[in-house]
Amino acid sequence: MSSFTVINPATAAPIREVSRASVAEVDAAIARAVTAQRSWAALAPLARADALRAFARVVESHAEELALLEVLNSGHPIGSARWEASHVGQVLNYYAGSPERLAGQQIPVAGGIDVTFHEPYGVVGIIVPWNFPMTIAAWGFAPALAAGNAVVLKPAELTPLTAMRLGELALEAGLPEGLFEVVTGSGSVVGQRFVSHPDVRKVVFTGSTEVGTDVAAGCARALKPVTLELGGKSANVIFADADLHRAAASAPGAVFDNAGQDCCARSRILVQRSVFDTFLELLEPAVADWRVGDPHDEATEMGPLISAAHRDTVTPFVKHSRVAFRGSAPSGPGFWFAPAVVLPDSPQDRVAQHEIFGPVVAVLPFEDEADAIRLANDTIYGLAGSIWTENLGRAVRVARAVKSGVLSVNSHSSVRYTTPFGGMKASGLGRELGPDAAEHFTETKNVFFATDSP
Repeated sequence: MSSFTVINPATAAPIREVSRASVAEVDAAIARAVTAQRSWAALAPLARADALRAFARVVESHAEELALLEVLNSGHPIGSARWEASHVGQVLNYYAGSPERLAGQQIPVAGGIDVTFHEPYGVVGIIVPWNFPMTIAAWGFAPALAAGNAVVLKPAELTPLTAMRLGELALEAGLPEGLFEVVTGSGSVVGQRFVSHPDVRKVVFTGSTEVGTDVAAGCARALKPVTLELGGKSANVIFADADLHRAAASAPGAVFDNAGQDCCARSRILVQRSVFDTFLELLEPAVADWRVGDPHDEATEMGPLISAAHRDTVTPFVKHSRVAFRGSAPSGPGFWFAPAVVLPDSPQDRVAQHEIFGPVVAVLPFEDEADAIRLANDTIYGLAGSIWTENLGRAVRVARAVKSGVLSVNSHSSVRYTTPFGGMKASGLGRELGPDAAEHFTETKNVFFATDSP
């Protein structure tokens, strides 16, 4: 059996070896999931709900362990990692209410009664990226399990440890063997097998638009539904009438959180020209104050990039751009990168169009409301964004006109498990989370009961 080495990004030191599954091992995990799913789906909704609540309680009791594991494996600051671990428990608790609420419809028809049922797909394959390993995994497996499916989960090779631990905690909580399988390995083997295996009836993929396109093509060939949460180049639009001090103070967190390794990062700041210079003057001290350092330190706001290779992809965006100012970062071991604010010469510059996935933000001026909308939409992506204005009418108009799946006004909110999440354009297909998420893991069956006498 082959393996790969998991690295601590804050120190560049190896953590442990993790097995790399073969196609045969993936197939064996899927076969176990098929068997477990039949019994799971046959349980009374209340029994499935109780099992998910038990899983949530076990996760909650191990929240600190999970948080420290994420700090070690992903370099997330401890404060962020604690939130992420608690979020997994909250998501499980929320979707524990779904099994008893997956109600169909009774539709009036002539000559009888028509009833719809929500039937689980069977086995769902979930492919998770390296940037938020716990939370993104939970967005998929919690509603999928609630709907009566089994889950086979593939974590990213760079950050598999919390997903592996969640698989162990599921068994500790009493979930049946095989119901929630975590399979480690490469995307070309494990992920591809999810796409091609006939017993995996739905795929959920979070990652780059390029890979997501290939996943979607494979699922199309198999007539298999797929949910895609892909890249982003989100705009933070700041009008002249906004509270500029609040907008500037909050801007670093909107793009430098998780070292910018976030598809929802507001990596383009669009500022009305009349206040452009003033905003930059306010932004500079906010960036200087952004605390980059040891992820175990309670005061740290940003840790390292995930790997040396990823740092090498981020660096040219700063090296070949006009830099307005930068923050600071530690030197020495680890994949550190100082936050950077750059001023593109054109909205078409690569730094203003490409998803960098690092702590680099491009600041651009706009003239008026129409120009702001044009620039916000001038990208292939459409995932998230923010609008800063004190004018309610403008906020509504711009929010309706910007082609992004998730927007916030005078804030940088992106994800709440109680509301739908997903992108437009090249940022993905389908929606995760929200009150209807469990239904997205079911197929609707329609049954007609004839009542007329023959």
